[in-house]
Amino acid sequence: MQNFIFISPNFPTNYWRFCRELKLNGLRVLGIGDQPYEQLSPDLWGGLDEYYKVGSLENYDEVYRAVAFFIHRYGRIDWLESNNEYWLERDAMLRTDFHITSGWQVDDLARIKYKSGMKEYYQRAGIRTARYHIVDDFDSCMRFIREVGFPVIVKPDNGVGASHTYKLDDENELGQFLAERDPGVRFIMEEFITAEVNSYDAIIDSQGNPIFETGNVTPMSIMDIVNNSDNSLYYIVKDLAEDVRDAGRRTVKSFGVKSRFVHFEFFRLTCDQYMGKKGDVVALEVNMRPCGGFSPDMMNFANSTDVYKIWADMIAFDHSTKPQGEHFFCAFAGRRDGKPFQLSNEELAAKYAAQMRMQERIPDALSGAMGNQMYVAAFPTEEEMNAFYADAVREG
Repeated sequence: MQNFIFISPNFPTNYWRFCRELKLNGLRVLGIGDQPYEQLSPDLWGGLDEYYKVGSLENYDEVYRAVAFFIHRYGRIDWLESNNEYWLERDAMLRTDFHITSGWQVDDLARIKYKSGMKEYYQRAGIRTARYHIVDDFDSCMRFIREVGFPVIVKPDNGVGASHTYKLDDENELGQFLAERDPGVRFIMEEFITAEVNSYDAIIDSQGNPIFETGNVTPMSIMDIVNNSDNSLYYIVKDLAEDVRDAGRRTVKSFGVKSRFVHFEFFRLTCDQYMGKKGDVVALEVNMRPCGGFSPDMMNFANSTDVYKIWADMIAFDHSTKPQGEHFFCAFAGRRDGKPFQLSNEELAAKYAAQMRMQERIPDALSGAMGNQMYVAAFPTEEEMNAFYADAVREG
């Protein structure tokens, strides 16, 4: 029997489905988290063989001892994953320390976690990347800006989502940023790209081949959503664009991805610019985990399938025969509390009851990028989806 350690299986709340499918496939599923036993959901308990509570997942010694306990009790650990961006470095450290070879190791982190390190591997795949500069002092930053022009984007070189990401429009804003930035954080500065985000989401087998592929489109800037407390809109595509599929597969090969669920982000240019022509697909960043929040559920609704099972099949059998059914556009709308929407939450839910697949409050830990109240709905046409979006965000 294979032993699988799942780090933080309780968050996001939908991750119990990964555990359930692993257990149904015959793996022994061992959870490590900091949520008290009595607060774990019955669904999660049903997917775990044992759970080890630590005081804090931030405490490496505690988590290390938890892994050592499971090894003493059950023997060799075959897999250790969190499927969570926040814990990817912790996962790699534990795999390296315990010689678990089925995932990324510490030596891999430079290319999969640092935005500056990703660029070389995108370029090896023949995919253009934005010009960049590692933030140091005002004069050096201005030399870079004189080359690319204002505005520029600054963000942590090793960061999660759009946290601490800013657009700087002039020298005054640059000076203010340099004066107020956290000196302990390494920031990267990039030229500003006018584009929408298109993603390649895939489950990859041990040979680097995709066994499931889809993608999403984010017509709004996540940076603006976070910084301006705006509503959040994105959707899973009905059918993956071939240029995104091609770029995603080339990126998988360049980064050497194996046995993973991935979320690669690309820019699709919305006008001609230095990076290329309108419509071109260029690099943004790689994420070596599933797209966040409720996106796995949305992939299921868009493809009439079960990505939790496909992923667990990849882990257990290195392939999956889970079929796909009819395809849809699956839309996410995350509303901000306090905005004067024309349709109340109840009215919006009632109007689209036939298309609605999920509606619930968004956890505080995710609300910065996703809003406070979310709706997920599936539509056969883009026109119907756009009408839903208009109703979801219209104020008055």
